[in-house]
Amino acid sequence: MAKAIFGRLGLFITCLALSGCGALRHGFLSPLGPVAGVERHYFLIVCLVLILVVMPVFILAPFIAWHYRLSNTHSAYRPQWGFSWTLEGFIWIPPTLIVIFLGVLLWTYTHRLDPYRQLAGNAPLEVDVVALDWKWLFIYPQQNIATVNELVVPAGQPVRLMLTSGTVMQSLLMPQLAGQIYAMAGMMTQLNFEASKPGESLGENTQFNGVGFQDDKFTVSARDPHDFAQWLAGVRSQQTRLDVSAYQSLSVRSTVPHPLIFAAVDAGLFAGIVRQSIPTGHTLKLEAAQSHE
Repeated sequence: MAKAIFGRLGLFITCLALSGCGALRHGFLSPLGPVAGVERHYFLIVCLVLILVVMPVFILAPFIAWHYRLSNTHSAYRPQWGFSWTLEGFIWIPPTLIVIFLGVLLWTYTHRLDPYRQLAGNAPLEVDVVALDWKWLFIYPQQNIATVNELVVPAGQPVRLMLTSGTVMQSLLMPQLAGQIYAMAGMMTQLNFEASKPGESLGENTQFNGVGFQDDKFTVSARDPHDFAQWLAGVRSQQTRLDVSAYQSLSVRSTVPHPLIFAAVDAGLFAGIVRQSIPTGHTLKLEAAQSHE
Protein backbone atom coordinates (compact mmCIF):
# COMPACT_ATOMS: atom_id res chain seq x y z
CA MET A 1 0.00 0.00 0.00
CA ALA A 2 2.72 2.47 1.02
CA LYS A 3 4.77 1.50 -2.04
CA ALA A 4 1.84 2.27 -4.35
CA ILE A 5 1.25 5.64 -2.65
CA PHE A 6 4.90 6.67 -2.97
CA GLY A 7 4.94 5.48 -6.58
CA ARG A 8 1.95 7.63 -7.46
CA LEU A 9 3.42 10.56 -5.54
CA GLY A 10 6.67 10.23 -7.49
CA LEU A 11 4.79 10.10 -10.79
CA PHE A 12 2.80 13.20 -9.82
CA ILE A 13 5.96 15.14 -8.89
CA THR A 14 7.63 14.11 -12.17
CA CYS A 15 4.62 15.22 -14.22
CA LEU A 16 4.44 18.48 -12.28
CA ALA A 17 8.11 19.19 -12.94
CA LEU A 18 7.81 18.38 -16.65
CA SER A 19 4.71 20.57 -16.99
CA GLY A 20 6.83 23.61 -16.20
CA CYS A 21 9.36 22.96 -18.99
CA GLY A 22 7.24 24.80 -21.56
CA ALA A 23 6.94 27.84 -19.30
CA LEU A 24 10.72 27.94 -18.87
CA ARG A 25 11.32 27.50 -22.59
CA HIS A 26 8.89 30.24 -23.61
CA GLY A 27 9.49 32.64 -20.70
CA PHE A 28 12.04 35.29 -19.84
CA LEU A 29 14.44 32.62 -18.57
CA SER A 30 15.02 31.84 -22.27
CA PRO A 31 15.43 35.41 -23.56
CA LEU A 32 15.51 36.29 -27.25
CA GLY A 33 16.37 39.95 -26.73
CA PRO A 34 18.36 42.32 -24.50
CA VAL A 35 15.37 43.47 -22.40
CA ALA A 36 14.36 39.94 -21.40
CA GLY A 37 18.04 39.18 -20.85
CA VAL A 38 18.30 41.99 -18.29
CA GLU A 39 15.09 40.75 -16.63
CA ARG A 40 16.57 37.27 -16.29
CA HIS A 41 19.80 38.68 -14.85
CA TYR A 42 17.86 40.68 -12.24
CA PHE A 43 15.71 37.66 -11.38
CA LEU A 44 18.77 35.45 -10.81
CA ILE A 45 20.37 38.07 -8.55
CA VAL A 46 17.20 38.29 -6.45
CA CYS A 47 17.03 34.48 -6.26
CA LEU A 48 20.64 34.37 -5.04
CA VAL A 49 19.89 36.97 -2.36
CA LEU A 50 16.82 35.02 -1.23
CA ILE A 51 18.93 31.86 -0.99
CA LEU A 52 21.37 33.75 1.25
CA VAL A 53 18.40 34.83 3.40
CA VAL A 54 16.90 31.35 3.70
CA MET A 55 20.12 29.35 4.01
CA PRO A 56 20.91 30.36 7.65
CA VAL A 57 17.47 29.11 8.68
CA PHE A 58 18.10 25.67 7.18
CA ILE A 59 21.56 25.55 8.75
CA LEU A 60 20.80 26.97 12.19
CA ALA A 61 17.45 25.25 12.82
CA PRO A 62 18.89 21.69 12.95
CA PHE A 63 22.06 22.97 14.68
CA ILE A 64 20.07 24.62 17.49
CA ALA A 65 17.89 21.53 17.87
CA TRP A 66 21.02 19.39 18.10
CA HIS A 67 22.93 21.74 20.41
CA TYR A 68 20.08 22.16 22.90
CA ARG A 69 19.08 18.50 22.94
CA LEU A 70 18.21 17.01 26.30
CA SER A 71 21.23 14.70 26.32
CA ASN A 72 23.75 17.55 25.88
CA THR A 73 25.17 18.00 29.38
CA HIS A 74 28.53 19.46 28.39
CA SER A 75 27.50 22.91 27.09
CA ALA A 76 27.06 25.89 29.39
CA TYR A 77 23.66 26.23 31.00
CA ARG A 78 22.66 29.91 31.37
CA PRO A 79 19.10 30.20 32.68
CA GLN A 80 19.55 33.94 33.40
CA TRP A 81 20.85 34.83 29.92
CA GLY A 82 18.78 37.54 28.20
CA PHE A 83 20.84 39.69 25.81
CA SER A 84 23.81 39.52 23.43
CA TRP A 85 25.22 42.30 21.26
CA THR A 86 26.69 39.69 18.91
CA LEU A 87 23.31 38.05 18.40
CA GLU A 88 21.62 41.43 17.95
CA GLY A 89 24.17 42.25 15.27
CA PHE A 90 23.44 39.02 13.41
CA ILE A 91 19.70 39.72 13.67
CA TRP A 92 19.71 43.32 12.43
CA ILE A 93 22.82 44.06 10.37
CA PRO A 94 22.50 41.42 7.58
CA PRO A 95 18.76 42.12 6.94
CA THR A 96 19.47 45.88 6.85
CA LEU A 97 22.27 45.40 4.31
CA ILE A 98 20.06 43.10 2.21
CA VAL A 99 17.20 45.63 2.16
CA ILE A 100 19.60 48.43 1.14
CA PHE A 101 21.16 46.25 -1.57
CA LEU A 102 17.77 45.20 -2.97
CA GLY A 103 16.54 48.81 -2.86
CA VAL A 104 19.51 50.08 -4.86
CA LEU A 105 19.18 47.13 -7.24
CA LEU A 106 15.46 47.74 -7.73
CA TRP A 107 15.96 51.46 -8.42
CA THR A 108 18.74 50.75 -10.93
CA TYR A 109 16.90 48.03 -12.84
CA THR A 110 13.58 49.91 -12.78
CA HIS A 111 15.18 52.77 -14.71
CA ARG A 112 17.14 50.40 -16.92
CA LEU A 113 13.98 48.46 -17.82
CA ASP A 114 11.76 51.52 -18.32
CA PRO A 115 9.46 50.47 -21.22
CA TYR A 116 9.50 54.05 -22.54
CA ARG A 117 13.29 54.10 -22.73
CA GLN A 118 14.54 53.81 -26.31
CA LEU A 119 17.15 51.13 -26.85
CA ALA A 120 20.60 52.00 -28.12
CA GLY A 121 21.41 51.29 -31.73
CA ASN A 122 19.72 52.04 -35.02
CA ALA A 123 16.51 54.02 -35.35
CA PRO A 124 13.64 51.88 -34.05
CA LEU A 125 10.96 50.28 -36.17
CA GLU A 126 7.68 52.02 -35.29
CA VAL A 127 4.61 49.83 -34.80
CA ASP A 128 1.19 51.06 -33.68
CA VAL A 129 -0.68 48.41 -31.70
CA VAL A 130 -4.44 48.19 -31.15
CA ALA A 131 -5.78 45.67 -28.64
CA LEU A 132 -9.13 44.27 -29.73
CA ASP A 133 -11.50 41.48 -28.68
CA TRP A 134 -9.90 38.90 -29.16
CA LYS A 135 -7.06 39.79 -31.46
CA TRP A 136 -4.14 42.19 -31.88
CA LEU A 137 -3.83 44.72 -34.70
CA PHE A 138 -0.33 45.88 -35.68
CA ILE A 139 0.01 48.94 -37.93
CA TYR A 140 3.40 49.80 -39.44
CA PRO A 141 3.12 53.56 -40.11
CA GLN A 142 6.49 53.86 -41.86
CA GLN A 143 5.74 50.95 -44.19
CA ASN A 144 1.97 51.72 -44.45
CA ILE A 145 0.95 48.09 -43.88
CA ALA A 146 -0.86 46.24 -41.10
CA THR A 147 -1.13 42.72 -39.71
CA VAL A 148 -3.43 40.91 -37.31
CA ASN A 149 -2.12 38.40 -34.76
CA GLU A 150 1.39 38.41 -36.20
CA LEU A 151 4.11 40.89 -35.30
CA VAL A 152 7.00 40.62 -37.75
CA VAL A 153 10.18 42.54 -36.86
CA PRO A 154 13.76 42.63 -38.15
CA ALA A 155 16.26 40.93 -35.87
CA GLY A 156 18.94 43.21 -34.50
CA GLN A 157 16.89 46.42 -34.82
CA PRO A 158 15.11 48.15 -31.92
CA VAL A 159 11.31 48.21 -32.07
CA ARG A 160 9.02 50.79 -30.50
CA LEU A 161 5.39 49.85 -29.91
CA MET A 162 2.75 52.55 -29.39
CA LEU A 163 -0.21 50.84 -27.76
CA THR A 164 -3.87 51.67 -27.36
CA SER A 165 -7.06 49.67 -27.01
CA GLY A 166 -10.21 49.60 -29.09
CA THR A 167 -12.03 47.85 -26.28
CA VAL A 168 -11.46 47.22 -22.56
CA MET A 169 -8.03 47.52 -20.94
CA GLN A 170 -5.68 44.76 -22.01
CA SER A 171 -2.18 43.71 -21.04
CA LEU A 172 0.45 42.85 -23.64
CA LEU A 173 3.17 40.40 -22.70
CA MET A 174 6.01 39.02 -24.85
CA PRO A 175 7.97 37.17 -22.14
CA GLN A 176 11.01 36.26 -24.24
CA LEU A 177 11.42 39.82 -25.52
CA ALA A 178 10.08 42.39 -23.04
CA GLY A 179 8.02 42.98 -19.94
CA GLN A 180 4.30 43.54 -19.55
CA ILE A 181 2.59 46.80 -20.59
CA TYR A 182 -1.07 47.84 -20.46
CA ALA A 183 -3.08 49.09 -23.43
CA MET A 184 -6.04 51.35 -22.60
CA ALA A 185 -8.68 53.05 -24.71
CA GLY A 186 -8.29 56.77 -25.29
CA MET A 187 -4.59 56.87 -24.45
CA MET A 188 -1.23 55.49 -25.57
CA THR A 189 1.45 53.54 -23.77
CA GLN A 190 4.85 52.60 -25.12
CA LEU A 191 7.09 49.56 -25.14
CA ASN A 192 10.63 49.30 -26.53
CA PHE A 193 12.32 45.98 -27.24
CA GLU A 194 14.64 44.20 -29.64
CA ALA A 195 14.98 40.66 -30.95
CA SER A 196 18.65 39.70 -30.96
CA LYS A 197 18.31 36.86 -33.47
CA PRO A 198 15.76 35.39 -35.91
CA GLY A 199 13.11 33.18 -34.37
CA GLU A 200 9.51 33.00 -33.22
CA SER A 201 8.10 33.67 -29.78
CA LEU A 202 4.73 34.10 -28.11
CA GLY A 203 2.82 37.27 -27.41
CA GLU A 204 -0.46 37.39 -25.53
CA ASN A 205 -3.00 39.36 -23.57
CA THR A 206 -2.79 38.59 -19.85
CA GLN A 207 -5.80 40.72 -18.80
CA PHE A 208 -9.06 38.73 -18.83
CA ASN A 209 -11.43 40.20 -21.42
CA GLY A 210 -14.24 37.76 -21.97
CA VAL A 211 -14.98 34.38 -23.50
CA GLY A 212 -12.27 34.61 -26.19
CA PHE A 213 -9.49 35.43 -23.73
CA GLN A 214 -7.75 32.07 -24.18
CA ASP A 215 -7.33 32.79 -27.92
CA ASP A 216 -6.05 36.35 -27.46
CA LYS A 217 -2.51 35.47 -28.54
CA PHE A 218 -0.18 36.32 -31.40
CA THR A 219 3.14 35.28 -32.88
CA VAL A 220 6.25 37.46 -32.80
CA SER A 221 8.40 36.59 -35.78
CA ALA A 222 11.92 38.03 -35.83
CA ARG A 223 13.60 37.79 -39.24
CA ASP A 224 16.93 38.82 -40.61
CA PRO A 225 16.84 42.12 -42.59
CA HIS A 226 16.75 40.38 -45.99
CA ASP A 227 13.83 38.11 -45.03
CA PHE A 228 12.03 41.07 -43.45
CA ALA A 229 12.36 43.04 -46.70
CA GLN A 230 11.02 40.06 -48.66
CA TRP A 231 8.11 39.76 -46.25
CA LEU A 232 7.31 43.47 -46.72
CA ALA A 233 7.35 43.05 -50.49
CA GLY A 234 4.99 40.08 -50.19
CA VAL A 235 2.54 42.03 -48.02
CA ARG A 236 2.56 45.02 -50.37
CA SER A 237 1.75 42.78 -53.33
CA GLN A 238 -1.68 42.00 -51.81
CA GLN A 239 -4.86 43.92 -52.56
CA THR A 240 -6.20 44.28 -49.02
CA ARG A 241 -6.60 47.70 -47.39
CA LEU A 242 -7.24 48.63 -43.78
CA ASP A 243 -9.73 51.47 -43.89
CA VAL A 244 -12.43 52.51 -41.41
CA SER A 245 -14.87 49.93 -42.73
CA ALA A 246 -12.31 47.12 -42.52
CA TYR A 247 -11.35 48.21 -39.00
CA GLN A 248 -14.96 48.20 -37.86
CA SER A 249 -15.44 44.70 -39.27
CA LEU A 250 -12.25 43.60 -37.54
CA SER A 251 -13.16 45.14 -34.19
CA VAL A 252 -16.32 43.09 -33.75
CA ARG A 253 -15.87 40.64 -30.89
CA SER A 254 -14.43 37.58 -32.63
CA THR A 255 -11.33 35.47 -33.09
CA VAL A 256 -9.44 35.02 -36.34
CA PRO A 257 -8.36 31.52 -37.42
CA HIS A 258 -5.08 32.73 -38.92
CA PRO A 259 -3.03 35.95 -39.17
CA LEU A 260 -4.27 38.64 -41.55
CA ILE A 261 -2.31 41.16 -43.61
CA PHE A 262 -3.22 44.53 -45.12
CA ALA A 263 -1.16 46.01 -47.96
CA ALA A 264 -2.24 49.59 -47.21
CA VAL A 265 -3.63 51.56 -44.27
CA ASP A 266 -5.77 54.71 -44.30
CA ALA A 267 -3.87 57.76 -43.08
CA GLY A 268 -4.82 58.83 -39.57
CA LEU A 269 -6.57 55.57 -38.70
CA PHE A 270 -4.52 54.90 -35.55
CA ALA A 271 -4.88 58.51 -34.39
CA GLY A 272 -8.65 58.23 -34.83
CA ILE A 273 -8.71 55.04 -32.78
CA VAL A 274 -6.75 56.73 -29.99
CA ARG A 275 -9.09 59.77 -30.04
CA GLN A 276 -12.04 57.33 -30.08
CA SER A 277 -13.51 59.22 -33.03
CA ILE A 278 -13.83 55.94 -34.97
CA PRO A 279 -16.45 53.68 -33.36
CA THR A 280 -15.61 50.01 -33.18
CA GLY A 281 -17.69 47.33 -34.82
CA HIS A 282 -18.77 46.10 -31.40
CA THR A 283 -20.03 49.60 -30.50
CA LEU A 284 -21.96 49.88 -33.78
CA LYS A 285 -23.46 46.46 -33.18
CA LEU A 286 -24.65 47.47 -29.70
CA GLU A 287 -26.11 50.73 -31.02
CA ALA A 288 -27.96 48.88 -33.77
CA ALA A 289 -29.39 46.42 -31.25
CA GLN A 290 -30.55 49.26 -28.99
CA SER A 291 -32.21 51.09 -31.90
CA HIS A 292 -34.32 48.04 -32.67
CA GLU A 293 -35.60 47.71 -29.11
